[in-house]
Amino acid sequence: MKPSRNPKRRPLSGAAPLLAFGAHPDDIEFGCGGIVARESRSGRAVHFVICSRGESGTHGTPAGRTAEAEKAAAALGASLEFAELDGDARLEIRPAHALSVAKIIRRIRPGAVLAPSLVENQHPDHPRLGRIVRDAARLARYGGIAELRPQPAHAIGQLFFYAVTPEAEPPGAIPVLIDISRPEVIAAWTASMEAHASQASARPYVELQLARARILGLRAGIEYAQALYPSDPLVFDSLAALGRPARRF
Repeated sequence: MKPSRNPKRRPLSGAAPLLAFGAHPDDIEFGCGGIVARESRSGRAVHFVICSRGESGTHGTPAGRTAEAEKAAAALGASLEFAELDGDARLEIRPAHALSVAKIIRRIRPGAVLAPSLVENQHPDHPRLGRIVRDAARLARYGGIAELRPQPAHAIGQLFFYAVTPEAEPPGAIPVLIDISRPEVIAAWTASMEAHASQASARPYVELQLARARILGLRAGIEYAQALYPSDPLVFDSLAALGRPARRF
């Protein structure tokens, strides 16, 4: 595992860090990069964990994609590390992987965690990583696991799933929409996606993600939005804490 560039950085706002997992070097940026930009520009610390270097991809090299990931994370104001699991297109769901990810969760001590959705109709590494992260978030809470004892137990606030592609959106699930309309947020998000030049030059991925966010935003009466899917029901202190509904038509 490559050491984190800044694993102990704490947010200016006082909120616990946001921890985002990606199976490949570009997943976080394409799937929820606008949300990351929104959070980091509000003073929250963000940390990325990428679980391969894109070595099985058609375009780019592991070294090149590693450099792209570092540039993209910097554009979003996030720190970054690589977790060496099984490699690109070889990820398997194993207890050892869940324990490794639980160690990261205990080290970073996030308030919220983002992971790829569990929908099967996408790159197979994505739903497998989503399951590993879901399991790890639970293991990180348990004080009696011998492999995790050197670090104190940690319970995250929420686990959210993101969809890298439209096909990865959980069918029938009502998403949480995050307003990412601020120009500086869109600019940072776009720069992070464009940093993955080996992928962006092969297909119109940047245009696709911006179009998805634009459509979600228009439906909600704002300029741009991205969707997250909670792993568990959200709890609010009162109705006053709820946002407005997205239906505008």
